[in-house]
Amino acid sequence: MENENLRRDEAAARSALLRTESYAVELDLSAARDPEAATYRTVTTVVFSCRQPGSSTFLDFIGDVTALELNGQALDPAAADGARVALHDLAARNTVRVEGLARYSSSGEGLHRFVDPADGETYLYTQFEPADARRVFACFEQPDLKASFSFSVLAPADWTVASNGAEQAVEAVEAAGAEDVTAAIARWTFAPTERISTYITTVLAGPYHREADEWTGAPGTSAEGLVVPLALYCRRSLAPSFDAPEIFDTTRRGLDFFHDLFDYPYPFGKYDQAFVPEYNLGAMENPGLVTFTENYVFQSAATEAQREARANTIMHEMAHMWFGDLVTMSWWDDLWLKESFADYMGALAVAEATRWETSWVSFANRRKTWAYVQDQLPTTHPIVADIPDLEAAKQNFDGITYAKGASVLKQLVAFVGRDAFTSAARQYFRRHAYGNTTLADLLDVLADATGQDLAGWSRAWLETSGVPSLRPEVTAEDGVLTGVTIVQDAVDPVTGRDEPRPHRIRLGLYSFDDDGWLVRSATEAVTVEGGRTPVPALAGAAQPDLLLVNDDDLTYAKISFDERSLATLLASIDRLRDPLARATCLTALWSSTRDAGMPAASYLDAVMLAAPAETGVGVLQVLLGNARTAVERFAPAEDRAGLRGRLGDFLAAGLRAAAAGSDLQLAWARALADAARSAPRAADVARSVLDGDEVIAGLRLDAELRWFLLQGLAAQQRVRPGELEAQRSEDPTASGRVGFTLASAALPDAAIKEATWAEAVRGERLSNELLGAAIEGFMIGPHDLLGRYEEPYFEAVRGVWATRGIEMASRIVRGLYPGHQDLDGAPDRHPVVVRTDAWLAEHADAPAALRRIIVEERDHLVRSLRAQAQGTR
Repeated sequence: MENENLRRDEAAARSALLRTESYAVELDLSAARDPEAATYRTVTTVVFSCRQPGSSTFLDFIGDVTALELNGQALDPAAADGARVALHDLAARNTVRVEGLARYSSSGEGLHRFVDPADGETYLYTQFEPADARRVFACFEQPDLKASFSFSVLAPADWTVASNGAEQAVEAVEAAGAEDVTAAIARWTFAPTERISTYITTVLAGPYHREADEWTGAPGTSAEGLVVPLALYCRRSLAPSFDAPEIFDTTRRGLDFFHDLFDYPYPFGKYDQAFVPEYNLGAMENPGLVTFTENYVFQSAATEAQREARANTIMHEMAHMWFGDLVTMSWWDDLWLKESFADYMGALAVAEATRWETSWVSFANRRKTWAYVQDQLPTTHPIVADIPDLEAAKQNFDGITYAKGASVLKQLVAFVGRDAFTSAARQYFRRHAYGNTTLADLLDVLADATGQDLAGWSRAWLETSGVPSLRPEVTAEDGVLTGVTIVQDAVDPVTGRDEPRPHRIRLGLYSFDDDGWLVRSATEAVTVEGGRTPVPALAGAAQPDLLLVNDDDLTYAKISFDERSLATLLASIDRLRDPLARATCLTALWSSTRDAGMPAASYLDAVMLAAPAETGVGVLQVLLGNARTAVERFAPAEDRAGLRGRLGDFLAAGLRAAAAGSDLQLAWARALADAARSAPRAADVARSVLDGDEVIAGLRLDAELRWFLLQGLAAQQRVRPGELEAQRSEDPTASGRVGFTLASAALPDAAIKEATWAEAVRGERLSNELLGAAIEGFMIGPHDLLGRYEEPYFEAVRGVWATRGIEMASRIVRGLYPGHQDLDGAPDRHPVVVRTDAWLAEHADAPAALRRIIVEERDHLVRSLRAQAQGTR
């Protein structure tokens, strides 16, 4: 429906007209256990003022309005069209009451309903970003119309219910005709919130397991005397796996860290954290009740990298309490004002307040790689983006907004100094508490704190697109450097202009020591400006074995190496001791492979050298995953069988050699299971391990690992009759259902593929998580099985977008794109590329968000074909 896609100009006009004061929201969830109950009653009372009495406006509500009242006068419910509720002849101060029916969700948008297959219990939670509060209650759905929210919820009396505000009362209400306590319902009422945006309001309801604690502010800090109640929630069936003590410990460390850093007391009372099923995101920063994916409740063996990632997400969401919740962007153009800051602050807090000292290694290894990929797509955009409507906002939660923005902030801290940056943040909170901001507001506080006009820095980093690249030009004689120049290429792919960015970097000089280790022998701080920056200080220094541009990973740029340094890395990357330097170099080699600068086989050689010596499990996981991608997507088809064999043998050897019971062993096992989807020799080992014919000392074959192995075997048609069903009976959990769905869809059977396609594209039975699993399983298979769906894909996507919500439609359009292809002539003339171009030309009027996905998938395909072409030279 067109009216669901709120435009920026409409939001600006409404903001200029109105000031919202309060919402009172009543939700009747008492029948939620009944699977036939598709809707629930919702009543919203909004108080707001109008700067121009007599004007008209509208509320947002995606549901059926049954009663409508404005300033005591009943209005015709026909004033609502299913997305908007028209309001006319406004007074200076207004009260509107909207009663309606909203739908339970299975897509993770709005009020999501989930039935636990382990015990049949029903669980509810809300997810609203960027604009799905309107699926639950009538509201002015835009971030700059903040208000105080009060929630009242009717639900089964034996449930747990929570919201942003503190619980004020719970009153028993007997359901009509109820004869026993199990049919009783109760009404929960919650305290009003501070002024917040609609998208961070939330409700949680169901038989959730709850654990409680508290945090007290330290004397002499901004939080002195502050006591924050803490609570954690998860599904009851997950309680035995819930490591609440570690989560509470991370939470307390975060509150200590951010109070010391921001010097502004936590403003939202309690701090609850709920781990919920089928979550579309990693987490959401609802003040007073943060929601997380329950994948962070580790039911099977979890590595330290997984625990560090959870800690990072906890810290990321906590940073949002200040960056995003206390101070909020005015419109989604400035989404980065919260996400970039939270991404940077999350990594910083983990590095400085927890036991995971490898936080910045993980950031370089994962987050920045995500940014580099996103920023090289044709759909790249500046960090401060142009977001004309809500569909564009939904698509902009990407690697640029999060990880590139965080990388740029890390560069800014290096540029202005941490003290000045911290001072600016503190001033920002004090000046704009409970308000909304734009880029200009941030630049103002930065100028105050640093004494510098940072408009030039903003233009260079926040208002340009693309990944700058830095490479050294090195000359040497008789082992002595005679010249080093840093060359920058920074063409903006959107404007086509050369836009050199300022970089504050370190050059690391690494040489072999007497024991054969590559160690840092010297470092040189350099400010890169323009296209060429000489480094005269290095003239006369001994030529290192490795010259590393961007040592300590201070800036955002792709880097490359001089000839001597590259040879050193390809022969001895396992001898590079510093973990951050090693991660930076490995990221550069992967970028070169993706850019068709290094053959996939050469990258596999580098991984086979580096991985056995890698001690960081996070780095190892990325390396092994990249190696498989290199083989499957970037290697020429004629070389792939041989490379699959090499990779399978390598992974099996790594698994056998890893320390018993270690995180590294688990990483090797998971990588082997993943490779088994296409590598027969990896599948041989997977079959042997699963059957117990080969016992790997210390390897725990828990439910998760069994599903990983079975998925690989299913793809190779190596599962036995009834084996998947037997494992499903052994693991009757939600994760087991997902594992079974993926494995079943992976079977290389034409009838199964056809049924999966039909259910994904035309059915509505699958929830968001099961749809994702079905699509992933479907896409595993040879071209002779999947090629027949290429044309049906292009015929279906427009209809999918028109009939499904954006979350489910995005999963289908992105997930089913036929992007796994082999080189067939020139990359740009491959039949699927040509068909994609034809679709784009024929559907120039298609929604921009839909076109964006297809443009991006086309680019991924062409990149893989170019890499394959490079490997054939």
